[in-house]
Amino acid sequence: MQFILSALRAAIPAGTPLLFGTLGEVYTERSGVLNLGIEGMMIMGSVTAFGVAHTTGNVWLAILLAALAGGLLALLHAFASITLKVNQVVSGLAITMLGLGVSGMMGKRYIGQPLDAGFTAVDIPLLSDIPIFGPLLFQFDPLVYLAILLVPLLWFVLYRTRWGLSLRSVGESPATADALGVNVVAVRYGAVFFGGLLAGVGGAYLSVVYAPAWIEGMTAGAGWIVIALTIFAMWDPLRALLGAYLFGGVRVLQYRLQPLGISPNLLAMLPFIFTILVLVASAGEAMRRRIGAPAALMQPYTREER
Repeated sequence: MQFILSALRAAIPAGTPLLFGTLGEVYTERSGVLNLGIEGMMIMGSVTAFGVAHTTGNVWLAILLAALAGGLLALLHAFASITLKVNQVVSGLAITMLGLGVSGMMGKRYIGQPLDAGFTAVDIPLLSDIPIFGPLLFQFDPLVYLAILLVPLLWFVLYRTRWGLSLRSVGESPATADALGVNVVAVRYGAVFFGGLLAGVGGAYLSVVYAPAWIEGMTAGAGWIVIALTIFAMWDPLRALLGAYLFGGVRVLQYRLQPLGISPNLLAMLPFIFTILVLVASAGEAMRRRIGAPAALMQPYTREER
């Protein structure tokens, strides 16, 4: 029982950076833009956050600038894929390679450096005293609570507001949305930028909170896992919460099962095996329609062609 509770508690911080990234990618893809640059945005968020926190000691400033770093890369992807109408897959892959390369150069000075600044766990009054469930759910750092609070907020915006309706309409039929007065380009730019902001925060969580250190390539494929989680969540913020923490649990099991004699290499493969299975299962056009993929995903829009 103690093993299960310990693993469940560890799954939440392990899944939090994935949750930030997935929530952002849900909004991005809902607008009809595929962002394969999440890995690059997350790693830039990681190195930016660590550098700022290490230099200034201000972790909130570090989170803010990490979000902006991810957002700026996202704007670059938006310019290439929306304005220039470059293939979204090619643009996203280029952003990932750019982020990995730049972060590697920026982070050389921080390798092996300790980080004195950081977040401390915040106990929710009364709730944290509940036996078993109190320590399991209500004794975490502020960013965990922020990620969880974003889930119902983003769900409400997506399904219960006019802006959310515009976003979904642009992802389903941009020509129809344009005919109804929706600025397709502005909505897509906003969604991609927002997705980059959350990807930057997810990367910042890795280097400032989850494992307060800088290691080159420390995202270790988290951005690609986010892509699969977005599909697993069926482009819905509520399902993203379940998927991110389920995946966080899978990552935690890599370390918890090693003492049982299971090969660590096999355990390290588990998240990526799951990722491949999700991507393969959703590859077909019929399956994509069945699980609710935005109809105009990856389709550039030219107003003159409507």
